[in-house]
Amino acid sequence: MLHTEKKLAVLIDAENTQLSALEAIMTELAKYGYVIVKRAYGDWASSGLKNWKNTLNELAIQPIQQFSYTQGKNSSDAAMIIDAMDLLYSNKFNAFALISSDSDFTKLATRLKESQIHVYGVGERKTPIAFRNACDDFLYIDVLKSLSSGEEDKPSTTTPQPDQDSSEQPRPYSRQQLCQDAKLINALRNAAEECSEDDGWAELGVCGSLIKRQFPDFDSRNYGYAKLSTLIETTKLFDLKKEKMPDSNHIKLYYRDKKKHGK
Repeated sequence: MLHTEKKLAVLIDAENTQLSALEAIMTELAKYGYVIVKRAYGDWASSGLKNWKNTLNELAIQPIQQFSYTQGKNSSDAAMIIDAMDLLYSNKFNAFALISSDSDFTKLATRLKESQIHVYGVGERKTPIAFRNACDDFLYIDVLKSLSSGEEDKPSTTTPQPDQDSSEQPRPYSRQQLCQDAKLINALRNAAEECSEDDGWAELGVCGSLIKRQFPDFDSRNYGYAKLSTLIETTKLFDLKKEKMPDSNHIKLYYRDKKKHGK
């Protein structure tokens, strides 16, 4: 679903972002609204950022120069935070995307949310949980790169490592792997219980929104599934049903816990 009402400012910590993922990141963020500002921060004279020029030009991203005054210190963080506050006070944006795996932006994300700004975070799986939870939505770089590759998904035969970043293409988790993920199954069961009617059926979309509020980095694509309904069906722990809305072609999905209400 496109959220075209959002006006996004995208701020990129180039010293903590993969150049190879930049196009995939921008493609994903374009789904959430109009990207008005695109800025990347770094010391462009450094050898580590020497290959960024062509990609920044192709994606129309404005490079912001910030010299590293002290060796080993990231001076770009302060510049990015100052610009974010200036953009916030312009009152032109209702969403920000912070592209970094650095926990230093946790306070910035929190401050933006306090101003009722929707915050998207994008980073590697090693990103500290404090920053991930400070965002409204947190997207993993390896998942976005996988989606942009166009490769067909194949079942996974190895145990996934969700807390590690990998250059390999993520494969869909098997039923066994999904069921062994206690955090995932508890989140699905608790959401169904919280949002269900007396018969145990809970609207899938409402449950998905609740889980996202509780765990900003939750995304069915992290497990290799484009849709949450497919992930839930694969576990075989829940019943699923479709219900057509009266006087409409719109269909709502519901699920319930077999352990409590199913067969």
